[in-house]
Amino acid sequence: MEVRRGSCAPDVRSVVGMLISLFRTAVAWTVVGLVGGLAYREVTKAFEFTGRTQLALVHTHALVLGVLLPLLLLALVAALPGLGTDRWLRRGVHVLNAGLVLTVGMLAYKGVLQVAGAAHAGSAALAGVSGLGHMLLTAALGLVLVGVGRAVRTAAAPGTAELVGDLP
Repeated sequence: MEVRRGSCAPDVRSVVGMLISLFRTAVAWTVVGLVGGLAYREVTKAFEFTGRTQLALVHTHALVLGVLLPLLLLALVAALPGLGTDRWLRRGVHVLNAGLVLTVGMLAYKGVLQVAGAAHAGSAALAGVSGLGHMLLTAALGLVLVGVGRAVRTAAAPGTAELVGDLP
Protein backbone atom coordinates (compact mmCIF):
# COMPACT_ATOMS: atom_id res chain seq x y z
CA MET A 1 0.00 0.00 0.00
CA GLU A 2 1.45 3.31 -1.05
CA VAL A 3 1.06 6.22 1.33
CA ARG A 4 1.41 9.56 -0.42
CA ARG A 5 2.80 12.49 1.51
CA GLY A 6 0.01 14.46 3.15
CA SER A 7 -2.64 11.87 2.36
CA CYS A 8 -3.04 10.31 5.80
CA ALA A 9 -3.89 11.33 9.33
CA PRO A 10 -1.16 13.03 11.43
CA ASP A 11 -0.86 9.98 13.74
CA VAL A 12 -0.26 7.65 10.79
CA ARG A 13 2.39 9.99 9.37
CA SER A 14 4.00 10.13 12.79
CA VAL A 15 4.10 6.33 13.12
CA VAL A 16 5.40 5.88 9.58
CA GLY A 17 7.98 8.59 10.28
CA MET A 18 9.11 6.75 13.42
CA LEU A 19 9.39 3.46 11.50
CA ILE A 20 11.46 5.12 8.79
CA SER A 21 13.60 6.91 11.37
CA LEU A 22 14.34 3.70 13.27
CA PHE A 23 15.19 1.88 10.05
CA ARG A 24 17.53 4.66 8.89
CA THR A 25 19.15 4.70 12.32
CA ALA A 26 19.83 0.97 12.07
CA VAL A 27 21.28 1.35 8.57
CA ALA A 28 23.55 4.23 9.61
CA TRP A 29 24.89 2.38 12.65
CA THR A 30 25.41 -0.75 10.52
CA VAL A 31 27.75 1.27 8.32
CA VAL A 32 29.51 2.73 11.37
CA GLY A 33 29.89 -0.73 12.93
CA LEU A 34 31.26 -2.33 9.79
CA VAL A 35 33.66 0.55 9.15
CA GLY A 36 34.73 0.34 12.81
CA GLY A 37 35.53 -3.35 12.45
CA LEU A 38 37.49 -2.72 9.29
CA ALA A 39 39.34 0.20 10.90
CA TYR A 40 40.28 -1.98 13.88
CA ARG A 41 41.75 -4.63 11.60
CA GLU A 42 43.59 -2.21 9.31
CA VAL A 43 44.90 0.20 11.96
CA THR A 44 46.24 -2.56 14.19
CA LYS A 45 47.83 -4.24 11.17
CA ALA A 46 49.42 -0.98 9.98
CA PHE A 47 50.95 -0.35 13.43
CA GLU A 48 51.73 -4.06 13.97
CA PHE A 49 49.81 -3.75 17.23
CA THR A 50 48.92 -6.93 19.11
CA GLY A 51 47.75 -5.61 22.49
CA ARG A 52 44.32 -4.70 23.83
CA THR A 53 42.65 -1.53 22.56
CA GLN A 54 39.31 0.24 22.84
CA LEU A 55 39.21 0.23 19.05
CA ALA A 56 38.12 -3.43 19.23
CA LEU A 57 34.87 -2.39 20.94
CA VAL A 58 33.67 0.06 18.27
CA HIS A 59 32.33 -2.70 16.03
CA THR A 60 30.32 -4.43 18.76
CA HIS A 61 28.94 -1.30 20.41
CA ALA A 62 27.76 0.16 17.10
CA LEU A 63 26.15 -3.06 15.92
CA VAL A 64 24.45 -4.09 19.16
CA LEU A 65 23.30 -0.71 20.46
CA GLY A 66 22.98 1.06 17.13
CA VAL A 67 21.46 -1.70 14.98
CA LEU A 68 19.78 -4.34 17.12
CA LEU A 69 18.10 -1.94 19.54
CA PRO A 70 16.51 0.25 16.82
CA LEU A 71 15.37 -2.87 14.92
CA LEU A 72 13.79 -4.22 18.11
CA LEU A 73 12.10 -0.85 18.65
CA LEU A 74 10.92 -0.87 15.03
CA ALA A 75 9.18 -4.20 15.66
CA LEU A 76 7.64 -2.88 18.87
CA VAL A 77 6.37 0.28 17.13
CA ALA A 78 4.75 -1.91 14.48
CA ALA A 79 3.19 -4.19 17.11
CA LEU A 80 2.07 -1.75 19.81
CA PRO A 81 -0.49 0.87 18.88
CA GLY A 82 0.47 4.26 20.20
CA LEU A 83 4.17 3.56 20.61
CA GLY A 84 5.07 5.24 17.32
CA THR A 85 3.59 8.52 18.52
CA ASP A 86 4.90 8.34 22.09
CA ARG A 87 7.00 11.37 23.01
CA TRP A 88 9.10 9.33 25.47
CA LEU A 89 10.17 6.91 22.75
CA ARG A 90 10.95 9.74 20.33
CA ARG A 91 13.11 11.49 22.94
CA GLY A 92 14.75 8.19 23.85
CA VAL A 93 15.77 7.53 20.25
CA HIS A 94 17.33 11.00 19.96
CA VAL A 95 19.22 10.57 23.24
CA LEU A 96 20.28 7.06 22.19
CA ASN A 97 21.85 8.41 19.01
CA ALA A 98 23.61 11.20 20.88
CA GLY A 99 24.94 8.73 23.45
CA LEU A 100 26.11 6.37 20.73
CA VAL A 101 27.93 9.15 18.88
CA LEU A 102 29.82 10.09 22.05
CA THR A 103 30.48 6.53 23.21
CA VAL A 104 31.48 5.02 19.87
CA GLY A 105 33.39 8.15 18.88
CA MET A 106 35.42 8.08 22.08
CA LEU A 107 36.05 4.34 21.76
CA ALA A 108 37.43 4.94 18.28
CA TYR A 109 39.49 7.98 19.29
CA LYS A 110 40.97 6.39 22.41
CA GLY A 111 41.57 3.15 20.51
CA VAL A 112 43.57 4.89 17.80
CA LEU A 113 45.58 6.71 20.48
CA GLN A 114 46.30 3.39 22.20
CA VAL A 115 47.40 1.74 18.97
CA ALA A 116 49.59 4.73 18.10
CA GLY A 117 51.14 4.63 21.59
CA ALA A 118 50.13 8.17 22.53
CA ALA A 119 50.92 9.10 26.12
CA HIS A 120 47.56 10.78 26.69
CA ALA A 121 45.54 7.68 25.68
CA GLY A 122 44.72 7.12 29.36
CA SER A 123 43.66 10.73 29.98
CA ALA A 124 40.93 11.36 32.54
CA ALA A 125 39.33 13.81 30.11
CA LEU A 126 38.80 11.01 27.57
CA ALA A 127 37.27 8.82 30.26
CA GLY A 128 35.00 11.70 31.29
CA VAL A 129 33.64 12.27 27.79
CA SER A 130 33.16 8.54 27.33
CA GLY A 131 31.34 8.47 30.66
CA LEU A 132 28.98 11.19 29.42
CA GLY A 133 28.19 8.99 26.42
CA HIS A 134 27.38 6.08 28.71
CA MET A 135 25.18 8.32 30.87
CA LEU A 136 23.26 9.37 27.77
CA LEU A 137 22.82 5.71 26.80
CA THR A 138 21.46 4.97 30.28
CA ALA A 139 19.03 7.89 30.04
CA ALA A 140 17.97 6.73 26.56
CA LEU A 141 17.18 3.25 27.81
CA GLY A 142 15.11 4.76 30.62
CA LEU A 143 13.15 6.97 28.21
CA VAL A 144 12.57 4.08 25.82
CA LEU A 145 11.38 1.82 28.65
CA VAL A 146 8.93 4.48 29.83
CA GLY A 147 7.55 4.79 26.29
CA VAL A 148 7.25 1.04 25.81
CA GLY A 149 5.67 0.67 29.24
CA ARG A 150 3.04 3.29 28.42
CA ALA A 151 2.27 1.57 25.10
CA VAL A 152 1.97 -1.84 26.76
CA ARG A 153 -0.38 -0.43 29.37
CA THR A 154 -2.50 1.27 26.68
CA ALA A 155 -2.60 -1.89 24.58
CA ALA A 156 -3.71 -4.04 27.50
CA ALA A 157 -7.32 -5.16 27.17
CA PRO A 158 -9.89 -3.44 29.41
CA GLY A 159 -9.83 -4.99 32.84
CA THR A 160 -6.27 -6.28 32.53
CA ALA A 161 -4.43 -2.98 33.09
CA GLU A 162 -3.85 -3.89 36.75
CA LEU A 163 -1.72 -6.84 35.58
CA VAL A 164 0.70 -4.42 33.94
CA GLY A 165 0.89 -2.21 37.02
CA ASP A 166 1.23 1.53 37.41
CA LEU A 167 3.65 2.51 34.68
CA PRO A 168 4.34 6.21 34.15
